[in-house]
Order: sequence, then C-alpha cells, then structure tokens
Amino acid sequence: MSAYNSAVLSELLEGCLQKNRRSQERLYKMFYGYAMSVCLRYVQNRNEAAEVLNDGFFKVFTKIGTYDPDRPFKTWLCRIMVNTALDHYRRHSHRFELEAVEDRDAPVEETALTELSYHDIVGLIGRLSPVYRIVFSMAVIDGYSHEEIAEKLQISIGTSKSNLSRAREKLRIMLSRLSADDYARMAR
Repeated sequence: MSAYNSAVLSELLEGCLQKNRRSQERLYKMFYGYAMSVCLRYVQNRNEAAEVLNDGFFKVFTKIGTYDPDRPFKTWLCRIMVNTALDHYRRHSHRFELEAVEDRDAPVEETALTELSYHDIVGLIGRLSPVYRIVFSMAVIDGYSHEEIAEKLQISIGTSKSNLSRAREKLRIMLSRLSADDYARMAR
C-alpha cells in the first residue's frame, strides 16, 4: 500500500472510530470490490454475497476498535468477511450429512487452470455444493488449516480433509469435462 493510501486509510479508520458516516461510506467504497470477491467465494450468488458483505461491514464498523493498526487492514477485513459468510451459511442452511471419504489429493489439471481466468475459476468453485465450496475456499484460497476449518464449521478434522479432497475431485471432473471450445470461450 502506498504512503498516500496508508495515510488515507488511517484517516478513514480514525473517522470510523468516531462513528463518522462519511468515513464509513468511503471505507466501504474503498474495499467494496475486495470484500465482495471474498464473499462471492462462500455463497451461491451475488445477492447473497451482497447480504454477507453488508453484514460484514456492519461488523467492521461496530468492531473497528479491535483492529490492530500494526497489522494489514485487508487481512482483518478478510477474516471478518469469511466469518460473516460462515455465520450466514449456518443460519441459512440445513445441516448437510457430510460423508467421510478417504483423504486423497486429486491434483487439479495445471494446464486447465492456467488457461482460465480468476473469474472462471471462481465460477467453477461456485458450482460446488455449499459444504465443499466453503471448505475449499477456506483451505485453498484463504489459507485456513484443517483444525481452524473444523472448529469454525463444527466438524471433525477428518471431515474437513475429506470434504477438501471431494471438492478437488469434483473440480477436476468439471475441468476434464470442459471442451477446448469451453476453454477458448472462458479465456476471452
């Protein structure tokens, strides 16, 4: 982050601490795109993502006093958005019966991934079931450990591992079913 952006962020955070609506609005606009991209990894559609995003920013504004300015703001914001998405998932879904399968890491085809854009990959991840999508996003994209995933989702570590394995397998199958025309269309 540039010195200018860092100074602007510090000013906005100070304004948010003072409950200044203008500062809150500017902070929201500054990080909207980033926060929305985090939310979209955890929910089915843009409407749900907007709901999670707004709930997440409400938490940001009410908990701004707990932010440690010595740490990156984006990291703190990401944690809040992920936790808000997980809360949303728990509130709006029935308990899925989570199958335990042996842990096997099915490699996703590297060549397929290099030809797809970030948006295309997120689209494929979005086609996973909610449980697989959340575990995959937490582990692969956001870097949570299986212990952290198990704790946050209230599942066993083994279930977290098997869900990640299943998510990878399903993504591998989706990628293998894409034809050359699909790759070309998605790469445009």
